[in-house]
Amino acid sequence: MNPVVPIQGGVRLQLHIQPRAARTEYVGRFGDALKVRIKSPPVDGSANDELLRFLAKSLGVPRARVELVAGHAGRRKTVQVLGVTVGEVEGLLGLGP
Repeated sequence: MNPVVPIQGGVRLQLHIQPRAARTEYVGRFGDALKVRIKSPPVDGSANDELLRFLAKSLGVPRARVELVAGHAGRRKTVQVLGVTVGEVEGLLGLGP
């Protein structure tokens, strides 16, 4: 399964999150997901907030266009990003074919 799936007006990302990392960064593929390390601990939604801000900045879209749609309390998350294409996400994150 591709971790970047096109949807109406944007993409849906399958992510595997590692909280309490030394810094927030995109790591690469992790099975059928994209792995992202998050500096914040998973307390009171702070890791989720940091993840969404990081994705918005990395993909060059306003934070309002990035939404966590599944996995609020787990490491496995589904995020919807509006205003980008699969090709743009793959290029910005260096995924390639």
